[in-house]
Amino acid sequence: MIDPQILSIFTDAIADPRFPIAIGIAALSGLVRGFSGFGSALIYMPLISAVYSPRLAAPTLLLIDTICSLPFALQVMPQCNWREVTPVSIAGAVALPFGVLALVLVDPLMLRWFIAALVLTALVALVAGWRYHGRPTLIASLGVGALAGFGGGAVQIGAPPLLIFWLGGSNNAATVRANIMVYFIAQGALSCLMYFFSGLFSAQAIAYRCCWDCRSRSRWPAARFGFTAPAMRFTAALPI
Repeated sequence: MIDPQILSIFTDAIADPRFPIAIGIAALSGLVRGFSGFGSALIYMPLISAVYSPRLAAPTLLLIDTICSLPFALQVMPQCNWREVTPVSIAGAVALPFGVLALVLVDPLMLRWFIAALVLTALVALVAGWRYHGRPTLIASLGVGALAGFGGGAVQIGAPPLLIFWLGGSNNAATVRANIMVYFIAQGALSCLMYFFSGLFSAQAIAYRCCWDCRSRSRWPAARFGFTAPAMRFTAALPI
């Protein structure tokens, strides 16, 4: 028999008038992630944070992404460049707790503005064609990893620095995508631990994660039918 308290959490989530809006946002961001391999957070985080709050948006996105991305990440792991991924991952792991601390302590309204500014900056950078064309030196790798780790810990937006850093290099699109997905395996695992001990995995967050499962379901058809690789090739061809 289901605990009445647990059942109440789920029924309250579904009865919330914001729930249909959240379902649409979750499905759209999942489709984008399945198609391209990245970018879902740029849709999900600002919109869900506006509808609910950053402290609900971040843990639900983390739970969905960590679980649903793992099979794809393991599949492309042999294609990643470990010499480039390792220093970025180490710096990201060091910076991530500071991002989590910001999520816990900073006022939600300020976090919403931070998310909006971060998303706008990322879009401008990608569309304008900003790339890192130098060699992936140790200092550059650590700096990019720190930015990605802080952004990922605070608002689950860590991919833009990685894209700018790796798309300008000599790696092909498949390697870039593999680098990013493998990086997020480590960051996702560490984020889950940090969020758990910070009390961000509330019963409400877990309930919403289950209710918004359409996001993960919308990702699988796009990735399953081979859209991901063409999308990454198209992205790599852009002046990003």
